[in-house]
Amino acid sequence: MENFGVVLVICVIVVILFASLIAILSRYRKCPSDKILVIYGKVGTDEFGQPRSAKCIHGGAAFIVPVIQSYQYLDLTPISMNVDLKNALSKQNIRINVPSRFTVGISTEPGVMQNAAERLLGLKLIEIQELARDIIFGQLRLIIATMDIEEINADRDKFLVAISKNVEIELKKIGLRLINVNVTDITDESGYLEALGKEAAAKAVNDAKKSVAEKNRDGEIGQANAQQEQRVQVSAANAAAIEGENKAKVAVAQSEAVRREREAEALRQATAAEAVQSAKAKQEAYAAQQEAEMTRAELEKATQKADVIVKAEIAKEQAEIAAEAEAEVTRRKARGEADAIFAKMQAEAKGQQEILTRQAEGMKKIVEAANGDANAAIKLLIAEKIEDLVSIQVEAIKNIKIDKITVWDSGKGADGKTSTADFISGMMQSVPPLNELFRQAGMELPDLLGKQHPETESVENPAVSDEIAEEETEETSVQEETVQPEVSEWEQRIQEETEARNRSRVNYNILPKDDGINLEDLT
Repeated sequence: MENFGVVLVICVIVVILFASLIAILSRYRKCPSDKILVIYGKVGTDEFGQPRSAKCIHGGAAFIVPVIQSYQYLDLTPISMNVDLKNALSKQNIRINVPSRFTVGISTEPGVMQNAAERLLGLKLIEIQELARDIIFGQLRLIIATMDIEEINADRDKFLVAISKNVEIELKKIGLRLINVNVTDITDESGYLEALGKEAAAKAVNDAKKSVAEKNRDGEIGQANAQQEQRVQVSAANAAAIEGENKAKVAVAQSEAVRREREAEALRQATAAEAVQSAKAKQEAYAAQQEAEMTRAELEKATQKADVIVKAEIAKEQAEIAAEAEAEVTRRKARGEADAIFAKMQAEAKGQQEILTRQAEGMKKIVEAANGDANAAIKLLIAEKIEDLVSIQVEAIKNIKIDKITVWDSGKGADGKTSTADFISGMMQSVPPLNELFRQAGMELPDLLGKQHPETESVENPAVSDEIAEEETEETSVQEETVQPEVSEWEQRIQEETEARNRSRVNYNILPKDDGINLEDLT
């Protein structure tokens, strides 16, 4: 039941909406082309703000609002009517009758259409005709009163223009427009127009008779003139014919002479042309023969050139090709050698790079083994190479041979050393000690190898520069204030042997050259 109620409500709503739509659509009105749709009621205001009485539409459509608006149609069908004006007083005070037929209709101009909606809406066709007829009667009487009978009768176009102008203005006031005017005939009761007609007819007859006589006269004169002109023209034609025949004969004779002259000229030209052509033929034959000889000579010359020059060019090209091939072989060999050298150098560079990389990695591991102490790592490396260094230093003085040594020993000097001891000590000091070698290299021996005695530091190498001597002097002055460092075992041994030799007086005589003294024997 509940579903049925819902469906019923929906159906009712749909029916209501459909009915409303039908009602709305029924209020939408279209205006046919032969009518004017006039909407009245509440239709808004005009351009001056005043309420409009109606809204006119031609050729469109509009929605008619229910309750507050309504509509009607005005028919645009033309209205034709007879307007028989009688006893109208003309300007000459002669009464005339003007039977005519007028065709009017409702205007579609915006302003005039509004006048029709206000004054003709709801009227029947007969009522509109009577209203228009009354207006036309009044305007016709007014127009006839301002014109003469002759003017009305003779100049119908002016009369019709005056009617259209005056009647149109008055018809627009009620919403109509004049479509057509047709005046059938104009009459009067006094016979004035009939008399004017007879006068015009008599005048026309007389004019016609006069015209006929004049035409007959003109005909006779024309005939005589034509005959005279004919005889003159015939004589002139005969004379012209004779003259033409004579001229023709002369022209024939002249033409014959010209023909003979031209034939002679043509014969002369033909004979000359034959001679010229014969000469040209011989000349062309000679020229052809000469050209053939020149061609044969050129051919022989070309054959000789081909035998000699072509062979030379072939040999030249073969030599160039061989040279180019040899140069290409040389270039390729050089390129191969250069590539080999480049590959070798690249391989050596890679090997050197690998060696340095390995050495760097080994140094890094040595530093890591020394707990990150670079000084300790260097000490480890020096300790490993100390034997090689000492061996190299000994090798420096191992094979020194001295031819002669003469020593005059004068005893102990001021420092307690003899001259012989100073000589031997100087020779030993001429060999750079390890400490000096390391100092020249910008390094210092580690403490585990011992430190140099401050007294001997300044005399180990006299060739040291002043700057190094000053730095050593400063270091010596500092070391004097500190504890005396230890001397290496090797240096202490040399010092002891030197002091032992100083304690004895030795006199060396001149020795033969072959008996050279070995420094190792003295030590």
